Amino acid sequence: MSVLHALVPAPVLSLMILGLWLALAPQITPGQFVLGAVVALAIPRLTAAFWPDRPRLARPLVALRLAGTVLADIVVANFAVARRVVGPLHRLHPAFVEVPLDLRDGFVATILGSIVSLTPGTVSIEIDRERWILFVHALDDTDAQMLVDTIKRRYEAPLREAFAC
Repeated sequence: MSVLHALVPAPVLSLMILGLWLALAPQITPGQFVLGAVVALAIPRLTAAFWPDRPRLARPLVALRLAGTVLADIVVANFAVARRVVGPLHRLHPAFVEVPLDLRDGFVATILGSIVSLTPGTVSIEIDRERWILFVHALDDTDAQMLVDTIKRRYEAPLREAFAC
C-alpha cells in the first residue's frame, strides 16, 4: 500500500466531500478549505471498515453518463408523478414488481436500489440476495414488464458496465 493511498484511501469520495463542504459553506475562506479538507480526508479513513469489499469503478465516464440519466429521469418523473397525484386517484395502479437482477454484487445492487428509490413514483423495497431480485413498489404501474425492462436498460446495464460486474 502506498503512502498516498494510506493518506487518501478514497480520493474521489474525498473530493466530493470537500466540494460539498465548500458548496455548503457560507463563504469560501482558507479556514473553510482547510477544515473541509480535514473532514474530506478523515471520513473515508474512519468509514473504511464499513466498505470491506467495495468494487472499483472501472468506467467512470459510464458512471457519469448514468448520473446524468438519473438526474434527467428524476426531473421528468417529478412532473409525471405530480400530474398523476393531482388527477383522479382511482386512475392510479400501485403495484409491487419483481425485477430480476443480472448483477451479483451487493454494493452495486444497493446503488441500483437507491437509484430506483430516488426516481419519483418508484421505491425499492428489498434486494433478495439469494435469488437476486429487486422488489420495487410502483405508484402507477400499468405495465410491469415495461418497468422491469426500463430499470434493467437505463440503470442496471450501465451500473454493470461502470463497475465491470
